[in-house]
Amino acid sequence: MNCNLVNKYNVPGPRYTSYPTVPFWNADTFSLEQWKASLKASFAESKEEGISLYVHLPYCESLCTFCGCNKRITKRHEVEKPYIEYVLREWELYCELLPERPSIKELHLGGGTPTFFSPEHLRSLIQGILESADLAPGYEFSFEGHPNNTTKAHLQTLFDLGFRRVSFGVQDYNEKVQKAIHRVQPFENVKRVTEAARAIGYTSIGHDLIFGLPFQEMEHIQTTIENTKALKPDRIAFYGYAHTPWIKGNGQRGFNEQDLPSAESRRQQYENGKALLEQVGYKEIGMDHFALPTDSMYTAMKTEQLHRNFMGYTASKTQMMIGLGVSAIGDSWYAFAQNAKDIESYKQLIDEGLIPVFRGHILNEEDLIIRKHILGLMCQFKTSWENKEECFDALPQVVLQLKEMEEDDLIEIGENNIKITEKGVPFVRNVCMAFDVKLQQKSSGKPIFSMTI
Repeated sequence: MNCNLVNKYNVPGPRYTSYPTVPFWNADTFSLEQWKASLKASFAESKEEGISLYVHLPYCESLCTFCGCNKRITKRHEVEKPYIEYVLREWELYCELLPERPSIKELHLGGGTPTFFSPEHLRSLIQGILESADLAPGYEFSFEGHPNNTTKAHLQTLFDLGFRRVSFGVQDYNEKVQKAIHRVQPFENVKRVTEAARAIGYTSIGHDLIFGLPFQEMEHIQTTIENTKALKPDRIAFYGYAHTPWIKGNGQRGFNEQDLPSAESRRQQYENGKALLEQVGYKEIGMDHFALPTDSMYTAMKTEQLHRNFMGYTASKTQMMIGLGVSAIGDSWYAFAQNAKDIESYKQLIDEGLIPVFRGHILNEEDLIIRKHILGLMCQFKTSWENKEECFDALPQVVLQLKEMEEDDLIEIGENNIKITEKGVPFVRNVCMAFDVKLQQKSSGKPIFSMTI
């Protein structure tokens, strides 16, 4: 990759799991009643397709210093049962709000460390959710597993409950890198859980890898990819470490800035890793993701059904997503809402009989139009405005702003469309930023996002 282009476009920018992005929500004008109204409206429009559920399980036994997720570090496993009871109480608040029994199309357990919880408590959680819901045709259940503490009992219990997809956080296999990010896990542990999941019958096994970590060198990437190829997971997330210590505090100050690879080295790490993966048949999906042609993620890309939300890329789209648990974010398509970010506040709101959101955003007409454009760019690397309904006031300025990227052969601008070139794929976030009118209007100069390259 051209180093001049990396230096030119390597600026702070969102990863666009939503639009508007969280820092630019109009939280001051948001209310719980608006959120409830948007859910009812969305449910009425989309009840045939079903809803998505994201459940945030925040507990971890140790702190990984690369992680930006909301978590609570503890070795006290007596916290499991009370937390799950609160999540189920929150779910009942939503079920009471909806006019009919919901149908679940997609359910994902994230964290934190979902496998911090015992198989028995996870069974109680899922069974409790399903008591108040039906399953949509082609439903998909998935969870994130830590290779060090995911047991056969975890895998079997969740499989018996309908889970067929699991992703394991690998990051990197080099011991020096692992110690720097406080995530030491030998290859044997990853091999054990991957093979166990496959033997039980999981149809989509994913590995999460990270480039741009402290002390990470090209040979570490090559070793990690070679080990990954040996286990042949169905999906691979291969994304850049997001260094945002001003947001994440001490959790990302376990190493010095000079320990991180340069922007050029980061990009070369990705390009080399991508080439190694493609040699054995993996296909690049969206931004920083790969899948085998047999995986549903690849099929979704080929049929232009690939979707992106707060859970990242997903092979199935639902208009409505409910987030359960501390800090979880819900999406009714017309509004976003985030739960209280600390466990005590989350529990207190539920004790008061309230859906425990503390901030959100109601999308206006312009937001909805731009959201569709950014989704098209992030998922299909293209967007168009052939219809009048796809236009917005700032569109001429957006196109003008993108002319320089066209001159750099990163995009092709048509009469009423934009297509990202193969050369431009690594810069997809930069293309989306041109459409992001809230980012253009409200940029404060203070650090908010990680670097795009």
